[in-house]
Amino acid sequence: MVKQQQKVERWGRFELVLNGPSAGNPYQEVQLSARFQYKNKVIEPDGFYDGDGRYRIRFMPDQTGVWRYTTRSNRSELDGLTGEFDCVEPSVGNHGPVRVKNKYYFAYEDGTRYLPFGTTCYHWTHLGNEALEESTLQTLAHSPFNKLRMCLLPTRDMRPPAIAFAGTCPEDTDKTRFNPAFFTHLERRIEDLQRLGVEADLILFHPYDKDFWGFDNMDADTDRFYLRYVIARLAAYRNVWWSLSNEYDFNKFKTIADWDLLIQYVQRYDPYQHLRSIHNGTKMYKSSTLYDYTKPWITHQSIQHWDAELTTAWREAAPKPIVIDEISYEGNSSRRWGNISGEEMTHRFWEGFSRGGFVAHGESFIDRETRAWISFGGKLYGESTERIAFLRRVIEDGPEDWIKSAENGTYKLLYFGRHQHAYKFVELGEDSDYRMEIIDTWNMTITPVEGSYRGRTKVKLPGKPYTALRIIKA
Repeated sequence: MVKQQQKVERWGRFELVLNGPSAGNPYQEVQLSARFQYKNKVIEPDGFYDGDGRYRIRFMPDQTGVWRYTTRSNRSELDGLTGEFDCVEPSVGNHGPVRVKNKYYFAYEDGTRYLPFGTTCYHWTHLGNEALEESTLQTLAHSPFNKLRMCLLPTRDMRPPAIAFAGTCPEDTDKTRFNPAFFTHLERRIEDLQRLGVEADLILFHPYDKDFWGFDNMDADTDRFYLRYVIARLAAYRNVWWSLSNEYDFNKFKTIADWDLLIQYVQRYDPYQHLRSIHNGTKMYKSSTLYDYTKPWITHQSIQHWDAELTTAWREAAPKPIVIDEISYEGNSSRRWGNISGEEMTHRFWEGFSRGGFVAHGESFIDRETRAWISFGGKLYGESTERIAFLRRVIEDGPEDWIKSAENGTYKLLYFGRHQHAYKFVELGEDSDYRMEIIDTWNMTITPVEGSYRGRTKVKLPGKPYTALRIIKA
């Protein structure tokens, strides 16, 4: 029996460290897994080689009590090792991984409500700049954002100090081996996000290689080899989400069928069934083709589109949560996707949320101290962030399912967008009293409407754009 008895909190991480062979190519030649059992429940995560003759098996227990394990390997020194640990109650702030709830919404595994207010920092862990990474974490700590989209692989223009595979440049990259130092650094940052209450939405592939690194056109076996290693290393972190690809349809080397198989592969080997999706590209303001999110291996819709009004139609097309992960970026980039105003970003957030979806933020100011947030993080300079924080407070104050509550007549959040109504007629229940509040989404004010109301009611409005009306059953 391995002498590694310890206590691990529920949805924490148990880690078994073993010494084994280092000759040859252990990444490909050594197979390692473990069978963890609690009563009649069995979970079997893969182990992985971590360099220097060291192997690890990571496990995220989801039940309190004693878990027992047995290792399995094609190498005798790693096979048949047994042990146990005690899973204890979770610490404050540990609510488990995020799951889908009531078709269109999310909650942590312990039932606590989760509302994704996401942002994007594609390569914030790739520069090897500790000061910039710490600045990014400080910015997140004082922001409304609780989900971060980030890439594992570099783009064609990057020369990072470390990459996921062995090697440092396209000429010496070895796709049969991995770089443990890269992953150790990444894991530290995933843990930092976890402490902040931020979900790490990990983008596993992207189409921006253009045959420079050769990561966008790997063969199917190499793709699976990469995915299985990533899952073995990272799946035990409770705040991980899987995004199979950014703008998958811009990758000309893979078909929809290829992506289907890769997503199913992740589904098969992830013992904890973290959230899974895939993100489409768009010809900005011209056309956008979405993945078929009704497919059973997809947990939620990860959409790129500039028009949040389509949220209503997307809800009808696929009964799954809608996360508009890219709705253009606030900034001053020359690219069409990167130069909307803070006012426009705030508007798009309100449009999507009021229709029962979730919208993610991004910022692309190219002439500031830390340049574009979406690329490498650093600091936020835009005007939308505090307005998004205000919206988050409004949504958190409302019911878990604000669309069903509107249908039931108990709560309504009406957003009028760019329209500047002097008044609106609203239909209220005849048998109950309602109170109303006018919300200025830009100036972040909430003004009660005097009196209580029932039936068909004419509501005087300020006659200015970006106004919302909150109606609450008394």
